[in-house]
Amino acid sequence: MSVSTFATQSATTTPGALAAHYASLPSGVAALRDVVQGLMIHVFWAQAYGLALSPERQEEVQLRWVERQLERIFELDQRPLSEARPIERKLVGNCRDYSTLLASFLRHQGVPARARCGFGAYFEPGKFEDHWVCEYWNAEQRSWVLVDAQLDVLQREKLGIGFDPLDVPRNAFIVGGDAWRMCREGRADPEAFGIFDMKGLWFVRGDFIRDVAALNKVETLPWDGWGLVDARDDELTPEDLALLDRLATLTAGQVPEYAAVRALYANDDRLRVPRAVNSYVDNEVRVIELAS
Repeated sequence: MSVSTFATQSATTTPGALAAHYASLPSGVAALRDVVQGLMIHVFWAQAYGLALSPERQEEVQLRWVERQLERIFELDQRPLSEARPIERKLVGNCRDYSTLLASFLRHQGVPARARCGFGAYFEPGKFEDHWVCEYWNAEQRSWVLVDAQLDVLQREKLGIGFDPLDVPRNAFIVGGDAWRMCREGRADPEAFGIFDMKGLWFVRGDFIRDVAALNKVETLPWDGWGLVDARDDELTPEDLALLDRLATLTAGQVPEYAAVRALYANDDRLRVPRAVNSYVDNEVRVIELAS
C-alpha cells in the first residue's frame, strides 16, 4: 500500500487559490480537529447549539469542494482559520465535510489522510447510522487511525461517547466494506443500517461504494449516486455481487491491498465516479458536473 498517495490533495480537498491561509494552522491531529470544529457546525445539530438555520444556510452542505467551503468561511468571517468562529458565523456542514476538511489540513502538512464512509454505532443503540470520519496515518504506530472530527464536547456529552474521538474503535465506526460483509454474511441486519427512513442493504451498498471512491481520492457527497450506487437490488447480477463481495474484503479495515482496490476502481465503470453524478436532494435529482 502506498501511504504517500494520501499525503497529497485530491480535487475535492485542495484549498486551491486559498492555500496561503493554511499557514496559520497549528500542527497535530488534535489541534487541527479543534480548528475544524471552530469553523463548522453540523446541519443536523445546529438547534442543539441554539442556532436556527435558514434554507439558504442549509444549502452550504452542497458546496462539495474545500476551496468553495473556504470561500464561504471567509465570507462569513475574515479572521485566520485558526480562530474559532461564533456559532452563527460557522460554515454549515455535515460529517462528510468535517472529515474532508480535516483531511485537507492534514494533507497540506504532509500527513497521509483520507475520508472514510460507513456507519457510526454510537448515535442510537442497536443502530448503525450513515456517517463519515477521517482516517490518518500514524507514522509512530505505523497504522491508520480513525478520527471523528464532528464530535465536540456537546455532542460527546449528549451521545454518551466513551471513547476518544481521536482514535475511534473499529467496532464503533464500521467502514462501508465491513458493513456490506456483515450484512451479506448474516452477522447483522441490513435494516439496522441507514439514516432516517432510508435503510437496508441498498443503502449499505451506496455507502460502501462511496467509501471505495473516497479511497481513490474522489470524495463525493453522501447523497451522490452513479453506477452500482444507483442500481436497484433486483438489477444486480451475480457478477455484480461477486465484485462487491471481493471489493468488500479488500476495503475492510485499513485496506492493506490498496493497489488491488485502485485497479478495480480505475477499470470498472460500475464503480468509478463519472464526470457527472446524480445528487439526490430534497426529493429531486440534480445532475452535478464534477469534471470538465
